[in-house]
Amino acid sequence: MRSTLALPPGERAEYWHELVSGTFIPLDVRLHEPVPSAGTITSRRLGPLQISEVEAGPQTVDRSARRIAQGGEEYLTVTLQQRGSARLTQGGRQAVAGPGTFTCSDAGRPYRREQPGTFRFTAFRVPKASLGVPDGDLRTATGTLFDGASGTSGLVAAYLGRLAEQAAGFDPHTAHRLALTTSDLLAVLFRERGGRLDPQAPEHAHGMLTRVQEYVLLHLGDPALGPERIAAAHHISVRYLHKLFRTGGTTVGRWILRERLERCRRELARPAARSVPTVAAVAQRWGFVSPSHFSRAFRAAYGMTPREWQAAARLRPAGAPGPSDRASR
Repeated sequence: MRSTLALPPGERAEYWHELVSGTFIPLDVRLHEPVPSAGTITSRRLGPLQISEVEAGPQTVDRSARRIAQGGEEYLTVTLQQRGSARLTQGGRQAVAGPGTFTCSDAGRPYRREQPGTFRFTAFRVPKASLGVPDGDLRTATGTLFDGASGTSGLVAAYLGRLAEQAAGFDPHTAHRLALTTSDLLAVLFRERGGRLDPQAPEHAHGMLTRVQEYVLLHLGDPALGPERIAAAHHISVRYLHKLFRTGGTTVGRWILRERLERCRRELARPAARSVPTVAAVAQRWGFVSPSHFSRAFRAAYGMTPREWQAAARLRPAGAPGPSDRASR
C-alpha cells in the first residue's frame, strides 16, 4: 500500500499525481480540496491483470492526447465503484457510477473521470489484446454504465469483487488462469453490449465452462457443492450446465470427483513435517462426507486405497512417478 497520509498536506497533490500515473497510466490529476485529504492505493498483480484499490478525496483525472503519447494506450481499465460516485466521459458519452456499478475506459482514447466527493473503487487494468474483442465493441462499451446487480454485468461485478478480495492468496499458476478468465468474462460482456453475442457460439460456451470450472475449484472443499448451486451462481440453468460439461466428454459430478481426488492424492503424498495427516481429515478437507465412499472412489481412480497410496508415497524417492491417474481418462 502507498499513501499520502504521512505527508504534509501541501506536498500531497504532487506526490498523488505521481502515484496515480505510476500505478495506472500517464494521467493528469486535479484535487478539489484546499487541503487535500490523504489518498491510498493498494495494488497487486494476477498475471497480466493489475488490481488496484483506490481511496481518496474529490478529484478529476484526465487522459489527454498528450498523456496518451506518453504510453499505456494498450490497456483497458474496468472500475468497480464501492463508495461515492464518479462521472466517466469518453467517446461523447457519459456514465455516472454509484456503489456496485462499474465502467470501462480505453486508455488509447481521451477520457475524463470526475470524483466529486470522497470515494473508494477497485480498478482492473487489462491488456486490450487479451480480450480478442474488435475495437468497435470496445468503443461501444466505454463511457457506458454497467449494472452490478443482474444479468451478465452482475455476474462480472460479483466475479471481480471476489477476485479482488482473494487476489493475494493465489499461486502464480492459478493467478494467471484467473486473469485469463477475467479477460474472457469481459469479452463476453463487451460483445453483448455491442449486440454481437450469440449465446450458442462455441467461444461463449467455452468461456462459460472455464468460469464454471474456476468456481468449482475455489469451492471444492464444500460438500454442498452441486449442479444446482453452481448453475445458480452463474445465472444459467442446470440443464445448460450439464450440456457444457458434456462438450468436454464428462459430467459435472465426475469432474468434481476427479478434481477432489487429485487434491487428496497430492496432499496424502506430501512429505510429513511434524505429523502425517489422516486419510479421513484429508478427505473431509476436500469435500468428501463419507470416508468409505472416498476410499472406494480413490481405489477406482488410482488402483490402491488412500492408506496404501500414502504409505507408498513416503517410501518412494523424490521425483519418482506414482500410479497412473485413471480418473482423468
